Amino acid sequence: MDLFRKKSVDQLAAESTPLKRTMHTFDLTMLGIGAIIGTGIFVLTGKGALTAGPALMVSFLLAAVCCGFAGLCYAEFASMAPVSGSAYSYAYLAFGELIAFVIGWDLILEYALQAATVSAGWSGYFNKLLEGFGLHLPVELTAAYGTNPNTTTYFNLPGFVIVLLITWVLSIGINQTKKANDIMVLIKLAIIVLFIVCVIWYVNPSNWKPFAPYGIYQFQPGSTQPYGIVPAASIVFFSFIGFDAVSSSAEETVNPNRTLPRGILYSLVISTILYIVMTLIMTGVVPYEQFAQFIDAPVAGVILKTGMNWLAVIVNLGALIGMTTVMLVQLYGQSRICYAMSRDGLFPKFFGDVHDKYRTPFKGTWFFGLLTAFAGGFININVLFELVNIGTLSAFIIVSAGVMWMRRTQPDAHRGFRAPGVPFTPILAIAFCMVLIAGLNWETWVRFAVWFGLGLIVYFAYGRKRSKMNASDAE
Repeated sequence: MDLFRKKSVDQLAAESTPLKRTMHTFDLTMLGIGAIIGTGIFVLTGKGALTAGPALMVSFLLAAVCCGFAGLCYAEFASMAPVSGSAYSYAYLAFGELIAFVIGWDLILEYALQAATVSAGWSGYFNKLLEGFGLHLPVELTAAYGTNPNTTTYFNLPGFVIVLLITWVLSIGINQTKKANDIMVLIKLAIIVLFIVCVIWYVNPSNWKPFAPYGIYQFQPGSTQPYGIVPAASIVFFSFIGFDAVSSSAEETVNPNRTLPRGILYSLVISTILYIVMTLIMTGVVPYEQFAQFIDAPVAGVILKTGMNWLAVIVNLGALIGMTTVMLVQLYGQSRICYAMSRDGLFPKFFGDVHDKYRTPFKGTWFFGLLTAFAGGFININVLFELVNIGTLSAFIIVSAGVMWMRRTQPDAHRGFRAPGVPFTPILAIAFCMVLIAGLNWETWVRFAVWFGLGLIVYFAYGRKRSKMNASDAE
């Protein structure tokens, strides 16, 4: 039995889908922005500023360039094989079943763990919003056990509830999901623009000096944590994760060969511009060392510095909406990856069952929704977010290498979009990904190796024996 048996473009394209096609370029762009803009602006800018100083904008640019090169590769694959599954399906096409399963297993880590991680940040902003109205949840129900060393907490109730609500929206149909996401993203963008317009007048250019206090990469005396532009880029890379989820919507997209590449690239460009502008303003208003006081809510710290307290309630609302769309897109992508893997026999049929009325993978959506809700509710997962980064970077590397391989082995295959500058574009994408992986700490590598090992066990114990490709091999 060949571990690297591949699907052809025709096989992927011929796989019938009962999912409903309603997504257009605008919807895909909103889906991408919904996934990208959230945790990056409202949470990670604080940690990033402490790691790189005002040069955090360069870190964001570095992460964006990495994602941009990878995005071009995703766009080419999406135009060749417009099916659910994202990097999983592309790896099946280029490298075969085993590599595809491993990438699909990585994407489970990316989507589910990011949604669970974001639910913890969402809970923090929700509690702040309640406090603004004089309301308080019991402290024990505001975070998972061990999240705050100085406070006894047991369960993240707000995070648990919001994940269940998002799962319900996802399970009842793509039209409801699309409308909810489009509305939330437009409100979120309006609030970010309002913040920029109101706060830009408080920028003090002297706060940008020294611009890069820790250089490109260095260790501080007595610390094992790297500082500088590259380590900060490895942290804020988390902010860009999600644009790849756009490609998992291929089977629900109208004219996917054209609209998918546009949705991926438009969302990346818009998000990058907003990230850089926000970072410059925030480090211009608050000296970067002072973000240590606002590590969990850096935007709130900037507002406090300006004295515009009325803006705090609006920005808290924007943060909640921003992180809600991130979780929505991650859980959406998660269910579609598992749908594709189930359809191929690598996961149980349960994950691929499509609801007769809603035309969604209903059971799989609720399975991972509940799993994510309980993970965010009970487990302190703040220390695990770097696992999301290494899993995603691995997928980017495989997709970028796949574009080069397909150009060589199937040069005449139809491509609705061709990534410019091949082989240099995918080579640069791989190089940037390797640089960002090098910026992660060794504990992340160990955890990733454990997850990788578990995936191989699942493949050889279940997926390999039940793969639909076995029937093809027998014919």
